[in-house]
Amino acid sequence: MKNVFIHQVYFWLKNPGSDAGREKLIEGLKKYLTGIEVLQAYHIGVPAGTPRTVVDGSYDVSWLAVFKDKAAQDAYQVHPDHKKFVDEYGPLFEKVIVYDSVDS
Repeated sequence: MKNVFIHQVYFWLKNPGSDAGREKLIEGLKKYLTGIEVLQAYHIGVPAGTPRTVVDGSYDVSWLAVFKDKAAQDAYQVHPDHKKFVDEYGPLFEKVIVYDSVDS
């Protein structure tokens, strides 16, 4: 992928390892975020179980979003559906880490 803005989000549930919590969070990502029009591509994931010392598999759910540029990502951040997701599903997670990147 070239000339895109990558937004990677990792969620840790308040109830770590909870199948119900994980499924509910995934439901929220699908319900609110996947339809936001500035989104070019996305991936919803869970730890792959790769047993390497350099791999951090401590998170419960990941969200990868691809945007045309920073302006599109900025629009996503203030989109009403993004705000609804945070308001409705935010109580499920205790920690979130975000990594944003662009082409070097």
